[in-house]
Amino acid sequence: MSVIRQDDFISSVADALQFISYYHPIDFVKGVHEAYLKEQNPAAKDAMAQILINSRMCAEGHRPICQDTGIVTVFLKVGMNVQWDAKMSVTDMVNEGVRRAYTHPDNVLRASILADPAGKRQNTKDNTPAVIHYEIVEGDEVEVHVAAKGGGSENKSKMVMLNPSDSIVDWVVKTVPTMGAGWCPPGMLGLGIGGTAEKAAVLAKESLMDPIDIHELRERGPQNRVEELRLEIMDAVNELGIGAQGLGGLTTVLDVKIKDYPTHAASLPICMIPNCAATRHTHFKLNGEGPAILTPPSLDDWPKVTFEVGASTRRVDLNTVTPEEVQSWQPGETVLLNGKMLTGRDAAHKKMVEMLNNGEQLPVDLKGRFIYYVGPVDPVGDEVVGPAGPTTATRMDKFTRQVIESTGLLGMIGKSERGPVAIDAIKDNKAVYLMAVGGAAYLVSKAITNAEVLAFPELGMEAIYEFEVKDMPVTVAVDTNGESVHNTGPAKWKQIIAEQVG
Repeated sequence: MSVIRQDDFISSVADALQFISYYHPIDFVKGVHEAYLKEQNPAAKDAMAQILINSRMCAEGHRPICQDTGIVTVFLKVGMNVQWDAKMSVTDMVNEGVRRAYTHPDNVLRASILADPAGKRQNTKDNTPAVIHYEIVEGDEVEVHVAAKGGGSENKSKMVMLNPSDSIVDWVVKTVPTMGAGWCPPGMLGLGIGGTAEKAAVLAKESLMDPIDIHELRERGPQNRVEELRLEIMDAVNELGIGAQGLGGLTTVLDVKIKDYPTHAASLPICMIPNCAATRHTHFKLNGEGPAILTPPSLDDWPKVTFEVGASTRRVDLNTVTPEEVQSWQPGETVLLNGKMLTGRDAAHKKMVEMLNNGEQLPVDLKGRFIYYVGPVDPVGDEVVGPAGPTTATRMDKFTRQVIESTGLLGMIGKSERGPVAIDAIKDNKAVYLMAVGGAAYLVSKAITNAEVLAFPELGMEAIYEFEVKDMPVTVAVDTNGESVHNTGPAKWKQIIAEQVG
């Protein structure tokens, strides 16, 4: 029998969440580096370089890998012989650990959790509550798996009830392209197969707690149908040519994880959940001997990777850029932004559209300006702003035409692709959309030299800021003619891969 003390449990959860906010799992770092070394598409290679550089910077600076520090998911296996020396419930202890982690003064993490999700959607201010899964098992230990999952990748989760005779591989290959690039590839796909609908979803999420080991599996060979599926799905998805950040390339997924469970004879439930380039998870065990001790990885485990700015890279002054100048920008071109930009994402766009519909004047002038879809982490110490990577741009698609045509907005910056509605609006108004790398939030923040809230301060991290930036790297994703690199890039690389495989 072991006795788990309340403070030991709470501090272990808090320490684990701080730990994963700035330390990538080393198996993930190695997986990205291996993909980086073999990548043939320069744009995808540059994106992975930024991810790796950002990862090392976060490990050194103990700051978040991504500005979206996630919704916390905890898997608890509680031994039947465990006793608790605690006044709080286990659920309350988990949430107290989350609260302490996300409000830690040395590394404040962004509070993204909203209560009353179908109503007022009010921020709980401390990222609680967590999503907790319990299992009572034999033994006298408590095993804890902790993860922090970003909204961009969580939103791309897919579920289906297949017929028992249907092909799982075919469904995955058909479904992954519909996910776009908002889940920030390269990453992992977690699949839950069997059980019931809700069981498949939990299995998929739990599978993502495992380390990347697909290469070891490939070397020794599969020993059962699940292992065969992992290899089949990984090869088939990478042959789609989606690539890092959806720019086209050789590697879309680094591993495919699968957990299964017996199911009804008439059913084949499948859930697929992607993990993004900000993969964050760890685990620990408690046996009554004190709090968990998490051993930091060595900085030597990170590869020496640099992001090279080519001679043809275009430097742009946002303070003086003109519509005529923007028309010369080419899809896939790297641009370094300098000067002042505005920020604004879901809540700010909703408020601006409401004001426009009511005939009210906006609190900021968007004419000729660029707006960055971001919700930054609060700064600590002498930081101007905390990690400030892009959020998924498609969520702003429904606002795009009205905002551009009502305000004269010239450009937008965000993560991943734009949908047809936004692309049409961009083309019709000779605007432009630029893509920043998801999963490189701390690196991006170092390009921001000043940050000031201009409007909607009550929205917290969703307020409209004005950022001043120096050499912030972005890619031209949709040009003024409506050509999208997220359409042309994967199509090109799918053909290249098919020729190489053939």
